[in-house]
Order: sequence, then C-alpha cells, then structure tokens
Amino acid sequence: MKMRIWIGASALVVGALFFGPAAQADDLARIREDGKMSVALSGAFPPMSFVDENNDVVGFDVDIGSELARRIGVEPEIVTTAWEGIIAGLVTGRFDTIVGSMGITEERKQAVDFVGPYYRSGLAVFVMPDSPARSLADLSDRTIGVSIGTLSEQWANDRGGWTVRTYKGLPELYLELKAGRIDAFIDDDVPVLAAIKGGENFRQIEDDTLPVSDIGIAIRKDSPELKAALQKALDDMMADGTYMEISNKWLGADMR
Repeated sequence: MKMRIWIGASALVVGALFFGPAAQADDLARIREDGKMSVALSGAFPPMSFVDENNDVVGFDVDIGSELARRIGVEPEIVTTAWEGIIAGLVTGRFDTIVGSMGITEERKQAVDFVGPYYRSGLAVFVMPDSPARSLADLSDRTIGVSIGTLSEQWANDRGGWTVRTYKGLPELYLELKAGRIDAFIDDDVPVLAAIKGGENFRQIEDDTLPVSDIGIAIRKDSPELKAALQKALDDMMADGTYMEISNKWLGADMR
C-alpha cells in the first residue's frame, strides 16, 4: 500500500511537468491578480467541511481557508471535489490550495508543498455502543469502513486482518455503521469526536498504535511567496484569536 501511494505521488509530479499550469514565478502574484484564491476540500467531512441545510458548504476548514484568502488580500472560492483526486487537481491547476484536513506525509510532500500545520489529528476506530469489540484484535476478520484516498485507508490495508470497504466520506461511514453493513470505521479522531459531542452515538476503541499526523494546507511546489504569505496569515490568525474563535465554533475547543 505504501508503494502504491509513493508511485501515485511521483506520477503526479511527472504529470505536472506535462499537463500542469504554465510555469510562473509564484502562484501568489497570479492569485492576487485574479482577486480570488480557490480552496479545495471534500465537503464530506463534517464538521470540517460539509453541505448544510441551505446547500452551502460550511465548516472549520471552510472558515480557515476563507480567512486565509482574505488575509492575503483576495476573496475565497470554495471548491468541493472527490478526495481521491484532490492532489492531482491541485498539481494540475484546478485550484490553488487544499484546506481539507490533509495529513502531512512524506509521500504527499513529493507532490505538493505544505503550510502549517494548523492542527494535529490521530486515526481512531469507532464502533456502535453495543458492539462486543473492545480492541483491534476483536475486529479480526470483520468489515472495516474507511474514506477512499485517506491515511485511514492506507493504514487499514497495511495492517490487514480484516475486510476493508471504501466510502466517499464520514456521512456514508456513519450510515453504514448504523445499518450494520460494517463493523467499525477508521477515520480522523477530531471530527468524529466532535460529532459524538454533538449527539452521534458511537464508541471509540482506544489503541496506542494508531498514527497521529500534522494537518497542513497544501499548495503547489515552487511558490515560496505564496507559502510565506499563507504561513504569516495562519500565524497571525493564531496570535490574534481568530483561529481559536473558528475552532471553538466548529469543534468546541482550541485545536492548536
């Protein structure tokens, strides 16, 4: 599984050489000339990004990305896209940034650059409250749900010992677990624990072997001015209380 992801990242770099946007000094100048910064995310990762009852894309990542855009002097443009193709979309110029709770990994750093981190999150395993499972060993030969193209998919396949099914995001995982079509799901702990706090009835299986990741903002390589501008904007948000306000709004805690 690690080899598959490494090849995918390398292929993105090669593809960008032939099919990516035209070479330029730095993405920051173009973004400011356009007057907008496009921010990509899945829209299927509540409360980080999701579609609300008014059909608006909202959430923690949406607010972070929008504030970053405004602080570098442009308007935000929120773009929802399938997670499994999101890095390819960035590298080939479909959007300017990914502010979508993306874990910073060595494989991904071969294809893109990162600003941040802007929080940390660990993978976690969740079951229904009445599940007999109390440990990962209890889930041997069971069916595990994961979001496609994520670190949880990679980790679940690398570990093995169970059947892995992929889904488009947390809403599907929640429905599948409640319907009994999967025995557990693996995903980032931050959004699921926030959902539990908000009323979702899942139980976490504690396990110290699950990885923890820094979460960063992805941009195309070779844009040092954009990276510096976004990092300064993020640092300023954390210093002046804006980050804490957004974090408390969506997650009920300061996630720094």
